[in-house]
Amino acid sequence: MTVNKLIIQDFESIIFRLRGQRVMLDLDLAALYGTETKRLKQQVRRNIGKFPEDFMFQLTMEERQALIEIYPHLSNLKYSNISPLAFTEQGVAMLSSVLTSQRALEINIDIMRAFVYYRSLLLESREFQKDLRALNEKLDRSFKYLLEKIDLLNQASSKRVRIKGFKLKK
Repeated sequence: MTVNKLIIQDFESIIFRLRGQRVMLDLDLAALYGTETKRLKQQVRRNIGKFPEDFMFQLTMEERQALIEIYPHLSNLKYSNISPLAFTEQGVAMLSSVLTSQRALEINIDIMRAFVYYRSLLLESREFQKDLRALNEKLDRSFKYLLEKIDLLNQASSKRVRIKGFKLKK
């Protein structure tokens, strides 16, 4: 299985939504790059100026715990006293300038494709929601129109009905 297929098929398990951004954790990135998490963090610390807060941030204990509960492959984090780093799409792109191996370059390209794929899914979802809202509004207008017509028919029929003839007394 190529890395590209791995990321496209399993992107939901390695791309997380934290603090309103899509991110990847250092341990997943290190595994993809074929290096140790410690080495990846070391390279990031050596080039910390390339990673502002909107490129990378450290998870809080609450965020870490929430991820551990949701994603079983992160269960080893509960034994670590160091919270992982989360890299945004821009942070992952910046890693390519820090990690210079050929494998890192190839993996980075695949990761960028996964982020693009993820973004396209979100856009399709938004388009679908927009279409669904428009359809819902159209149905609401149609039902409202039908209900008004039914009310008018009921009012008209109740006015026209008059009983003619004799009434029987009991």
